[in-house]
Amino acid sequence: MEGGREREQLPQLLALKVMRLTKPTLMPYQPVVCESRDLCGDVFLKMNSNDLAKPRNLDYFPLGDMLTLPQNFGNIFLGETFSSYISVHNDSSQTCREIVLKADLQTSSQRLALSSINSQPIQELLSNHSIDDVIHHEVKELGTHILVCAVSYTTNSGERMQFRKFFKFQVLKPLDVKTKFYNAEHFISDDVYLEAQIQNITPGPIYMEQVSLDPSPQYTSKQLNSMEGDGEDQVFGKPNYLNAMDTRQYLYCLTPNSELYGENKVLKGVTNIGKLDIVWKTNMGEKGRLQTSQLQRVAPGYGDIRLTVESVPDTVSLETTFNLTCRITNCCERTMDLTLVLQNLPGIGLMWCGISGKQLGKLPQNESMDIPLTLLAITPGLQTLSGLRLTDNFLKRTYEHDDITQVLVLDGDIH
Repeated sequence: MEGGREREQLPQLLALKVMRLTKPTLMPYQPVVCESRDLCGDVFLKMNSNDLAKPRNLDYFPLGDMLTLPQNFGNIFLGETFSSYISVHNDSSQTCREIVLKADLQTSSQRLALSSINSQPIQELLSNHSIDDVIHHEVKELGTHILVCAVSYTTNSGERMQFRKFFKFQVLKPLDVKTKFYNAEHFISDDVYLEAQIQNITPGPIYMEQVSLDPSPQYTSKQLNSMEGDGEDQVFGKPNYLNAMDTRQYLYCLTPNSELYGENKVLKGVTNIGKLDIVWKTNMGEKGRLQTSQLQRVAPGYGDIRLTVESVPDTVSLETTFNLTCRITNCCERTMDLTLVLQNLPGIGLMWCGISGKQLGKLPQNESMDIPLTLLAITPGLQTLSGLRLTDNFLKRTYEHDDITQVLVLDGDIH
């Protein structure tokens, strides 16, 4: 303050310029289509031929041969790398000293220092000289981002000057990822199948360079997106392009590690599957990477008793017997005394052979037993096996098991 009046704002000696570094795009070409005999037709045709954006030998193609740089910060997609060129230029005729340049990126949750020269001040900047810096940051948050550039320096008179500039841009979501889980409950294994639906929600096509699953330590994974399973012959082909708003489906099989089978309680509690790692490129080769959060599945509820099929033939002949092996696992917290009851339900093309009401004995907690069974095929076609009952003699409780597995019955000999 001086004489009760605020001191006038002095003009800045330094100028700050910021430009986002990104790949150029093809210059659009919008020809005016007309006939030469139309009114002003010759004028329009001459304008088209003199247009710099006009592609060679393609009179009406909407993209030209020339490249153009973006005129503003524009939008950036999650997983891409934000790069920017920052220049501080001395527009004055005097030398500035102790120049400090700071470039911070402000998001909704944090503030990141990006400039590599903001730690130590530059001792002096001569007239018509500049300080240049290039910053890079892999964008990992959605929403509004603000690049805050602050410059401070000392004039020849010893006065400390400073100013700031703000540059705002939006980070958008490039892909929409949806997942589905399928548990192999009625099969021999405890495999989990993961289906990932990936939709391109950017305005242009992208090249899907890699879609892989990074499983959790409890699982090993195998991708099922190639013809031979080794990635050489992809289902979608080698040039795996995904147009705007198109969706691709990817399938993976996850197998629990062997140490999880020792205690069934542990197997039921495993809900973390892993993370999807997606790498893509835009039409100009800019790379983006997106990793999902830990995928969760609802653990299968086995109840007190779990019944799995260990061995069964795929096909059998009509009016012949075949063998089946089932495994019974005690998943409750107490010992069970079990009785096996076999019921031949009406309309079922498979009949149980053997003694019903057989005492299986005591089955301790987290223990299993295999029971061999025999059936007779009486109806051709794809038949579903049902009618197995297990009774706990301690609590007088019966556990019903239907739709256990399926067998194809052929009307004739199997060759």
